[in-house]
Amino acid sequence: MQAAVTVSPAQLPDLLLGLATVRPVFLWGAPGIGKSSLVRKFADSLGLECVSLLGTQLAPEDLIGVPQIRDGRSVFCPPEAIAREEPYCLFLDELNAAGPDVQKAFYSLILDRRIGSYELPAGSIVIGAGNRATDNALARPIASALVNRLTHVHLNASAADWLVWAGEHGIHPWVTDYLTDRPDHLWSQPPKTEEPFSTPRSWHMLSDALHSFGPGLDEQTLKVVAHGTLTPAHAVSFCGYAKIVRHSFGIEAIIKGDASWPTRLADRDLLYYLAEAFRGRLIKELPAQREHVSPAVRQTAYRAKSLLVQLAEISVEVAQTVIADAADGLPVLPGWFLIEAARDMPRLVEARR
Repeated sequence: MQAAVTVSPAQLPDLLLGLATVRPVFLWGAPGIGKSSLVRKFADSLGLECVSLLGTQLAPEDLIGVPQIRDGRSVFCPPEAIAREEPYCLFLDELNAAGPDVQKAFYSLILDRRIGSYELPAGSIVIGAGNRATDNALARPIASALVNRLTHVHLNASAADWLVWAGEHGIHPWVTDYLTDRPDHLWSQPPKTEEPFSTPRSWHMLSDALHSFGPGLDEQTLKVVAHGTLTPAHAVSFCGYAKIVRHSFGIEAIIKGDASWPTRLADRDLLYYLAEAFRGRLIKELPAQREHVSPAVRQTAYRAKSLLVQLAEISVEVAQTVIADAADGLPVLPGWFLIEAARDMPRLVEARR
């Protein structure tokens, strides 16, 4: 299902308060962005126990129950996890990963709030959640009858929201500081191949590993852990950031001329990180229009071109990342600066195309 409008984690509780208390809700979102934990936290805020049923681990009889004979008639007895006397939050996790028969068994529970003769206690809420087919996750088509029984909410990953949460839950400072500088690295589109990719969950995993190894974590082990949890490009960048933290080696010193670009092959991850930081600085400081260029900005542009030349002498590939277009193919740096760069460094700009 495609998202026309999305909400952030911070917006979700108020939205669920108005929706889930009157109608069942289905929460869509990419893997690892915190759907399950947000639902449990919402249930806690209402003083309701959260009972989770995992769609991929259910059979229809797990919901309908087994028959018993009472007064000469068969009566289906729903499972104890569902048949409760006090109101609660029924969380149907990975609902759209369940088979068609299981999804069908949910129909009356979702719309009529009952299974057989058992009816959910007044004050109970029903929330479903699942990944999108576009995320290369296990997801089956949902029948229109079930789609029409739910209000659909699409959750996005918000770095600002996650960093607030991280500050309250002891996330490692390397992770929070890095994502403060690179919030776009919090989440990446799941790859079509079997490899790690960045999500709030995977950053949390990396934080746990950093805490576990402690200050004695060596460079090679850090690379193994980072590449085992994050999108490869993000892992390289994070390892470069870690070197900066450990050795007080930053882009500010390079811009001022107090330090040079690292040239060792072993420091290539650091070089990539510094190049990304340099690109971010140029995006922030260079105006879009040439007529807005002040003498101070002109000096910044001149220094930037000089640093680009030095960077290209070490690695043309890394230097290209500084002036590369955005994912949509549009330039990120101002056109007037790229024209000057093309004049002074034709080999670099030609390699970019």
